[in-house]
Amino acid sequence: MAQLVLDLGHRPALGRESFLVAPSNEAAVAWIDRWPAWPAPALVVYGPPGCGKSHLVEAWRSLSGASCERDPSRLGNATALALDDADRIPERDLLHLYNIIAGASGHVLMTGQRAPVLWDVRLPDLRSRLLASPSVAIGPPDDALLGAVLVKLFADRQVQVAPDVIEWLLRRIERSFAGARAVVARLDAAALERKRPVTVPLAREVLGEGDQSTPSPAGVS
Repeated sequence: MAQLVLDLGHRPALGRESFLVAPSNEAAVAWIDRWPAWPAPALVVYGPPGCGKSHLVEAWRSLSGASCERDPSRLGNATALALDDADRIPERDLLHLYNIIAGASGHVLMTGQRAPVLWDVRLPDLRSRLLASPSVAIGPPDDALLGAVLVKLFADRQVQVAPDVIEWLLRRIERSFAGARAVVARLDAAALERKRPVTVPLAREVLGEGDQSTPSPAGVS
């Protein structure tokens, strides 16, 4: 069976997952590669829901051994801390966590949907720390990256798909990793139920020409 050829780098994350490097995220990946030689105690990675921020956080945790504990009393001797959706953490809690790790000469990786300058921060001390931290954006995945993600998600389920299926899906699904996961799950379930391979006709039956398989945004970052 022909395979979709994509010129993308990759790096291990957790378990069987891999982080795919593409123009939309290569700047953020370069900053992760610089750790621990960051110029400040914190780095902020921001971008729209489903762009891969959480996946990059897991890749950094695998590299650094970072904690994701948000209760300061349970941080112990941690010198690396990953705070996904940091823009949703109460300000005083976020400032306290930052100060603990910075005081231990450690590092904090934070994510948010917008650049830190746009966060609704009222505490001057927290705002000054955020604005002094380097920040880097992740854009929505392009076709090459999203296609590679689809291929990998199907492969993780031991499902082989032809390039025409990937191309058909790329023209229709939500432009996010969450959208890719949702559509692969739906197609895999339908293929098992109907005892059929994943093909364009099956995808057309399951998704419909106008169905973009939009997942719930909860927990997606």
